[in-house]
Amino acid sequence: MTVTLTRRPGLDKLRSASARSPLHALCLGVVALVVLAALFAPWLAPYDPNEADLGDALAGTGGDHLLGADTAGRDTLSRLLVGARASLLGPLGVVVFSTVVGVAVGMAAAWRGGRLDSVLSRSTELVFAFPGLLLAILIISVYGEGLLAPVIALAVAYLPYVSRLTRSLVLAERMRPYVSAYQVQGHAPLSICVRHILPNIAPVVLAQATINFGYALMDLAGLSFLGLGVPPLTPDWGRMVFDGQTAIQHGYPLSAVLPCVLIVLTVVAFNVVGEHWADRVARRTP
Repeated sequence: MTVTLTRRPGLDKLRSASARSPLHALCLGVVALVVLAALFAPWLAPYDPNEADLGDALAGTGGDHLLGADTAGRDTLSRLLVGARASLLGPLGVVVFSTVVGVAVGMAAAWRGGRLDSVLSRSTELVFAFPGLLLAILIISVYGEGLLAPVIALAVAYLPYVSRLTRSLVLAERMRPYVSAYQVQGHAPLSICVRHILPNIAPVVLAQATINFGYALMDLAGLSFLGLGVPPLTPDWGRMVFDGQTAIQHGYPLSAVLPCVLIVLTVVAFNVVGEHWADRVARRTP
């Protein structure tokens, strides 16, 4: 007798044809534009982002500088385009590290249970006691400024959220008949988790990762504004807001306002896309 094992569709949920809301389509377009601008920034930027020309300091829009120049005469448009790379690369590192480690920790805790579950759960609760920004500031004070230290700190701070989500999802999946069927057939626990459970929980985890990306971008931009993120000469949206404070006092707000607008739009766009995916998965999950 042949037994056919069925399982719920995983990533196919995100590929099904369904009407998208106009807001979701708009935010998805914003995400695509920002990512493309970051990828092709060296070819799109009209000037070297660090090229200073005091003769063009606080230049207005139009002319040689489409979006004006900052107090050092650096082209604002070039710095926005090149700064998108550092502004997106940091959150990407936070999301990748926290998601990969968080999924592994949550899956191990849910599958093994018992003492391992208690130890891992208590460890993640301990991390919850430390605010992410405070942890980042402490690590930066030890290892100095740069992108690596705040990325590691925020990844550790975001890890418990992914771990708890994964644990709850895996606990629910373990109760489904297909898992018992694979166990009866002699499949190894690691094989069941990686090949069957993980694809089913992937849509929810990816939706949460998308939302975390927006929050990580905002946190890293705040650290750069405080002078604790990227080095001073590295173009970064948060650093541009910090550098543009003097320009605002002289009546030239664009060099500080434009990166603020980009930060807000990008964070909102990623959050809307992530929440839309999460809602679609929730509606399709029995």
